[in-house]
This record gives sequence, C-alpha cells and structure tokens, in this order.
Amino acid sequence: MTLHKGGCHCGKVRFEVEAPAEIDADRCNCSICRMSGYLHLIVAKNDFRLVSGQDSIETYTFNTGVAQHYFCRHCGIKSFYVPRSHPDGISVNVNCLDPVTIAALNVTPFDGTSWEQNIHKLSSLSD
Repeated sequence: MTLHKGGCHCGKVRFEVEAPAEIDADRCNCSICRMSGYLHLIVAKNDFRLVSGQDSIETYTFNTGVAQHYFCRHCGIKSFYVPRSHPDGISVNVNCLDPVTIAALNVTPFDGTSWEQNIHKLSSLSD
C-alpha cells in the first residue's frame, strides 16, 4: 500500500489515502461523473484521512440522497465523496491525487447510466 496525497484545485481541501501504487479506477458515465470527469478509487473509510479544509467543504445530494458529494466551496472541485454503492467507504477522484505516487493507472469503464443493472460490477472496498 502507498500513501497518496491529494486535494482540490485551490488547495484548501487536502486528504491522504492508503491505496496501491498501481491504481484500478472506474470511469462512470452517469451524468454527474461524466460532467465532472470523475475517476473512482473506492476505499474503506479507515484508509482515508481529511488533512485540512473541513470548513471549506459543502455537500450536494440528489436522487436517493444516500451519496454525499463533497466539494470545495472555494474552487468547486469534488475530490472525494461517500458513494451510494459503498456508503461505508469513500470514493476518491484519482484526478485529484498528486501524481508522484501513482505508478500506473488502469481505468475500467462503468455504465452508470444503467446503475441498478451494473452495480455488481463495481470494485469492492479495499480490505
């Protein structure tokens, strides 16, 4: 496991996440992920730590309200959130990780426009 660091565009929100150096990410085509260019790295909550910026985070929810989309109120970047598919985990936007610790990136397309039929295809939480 590697300690990756990342954050939002303006730098007010910073976090750390324990994950492999070779990252397997999902590219979802649902409306919010497609529009924001989000690449999902889903990890257990214990593998994620908010380092700074708690006071800069706003929350957006829609549809079922289960997913908690966190974004920086200053620059608007969503660098992580609690996904509906894994409410006991965190989805980190790989695009918001500092690239220095990423040895390789493998991206798998995910059909989020048909979420209910495809949810079983998402990666499970890291142990």
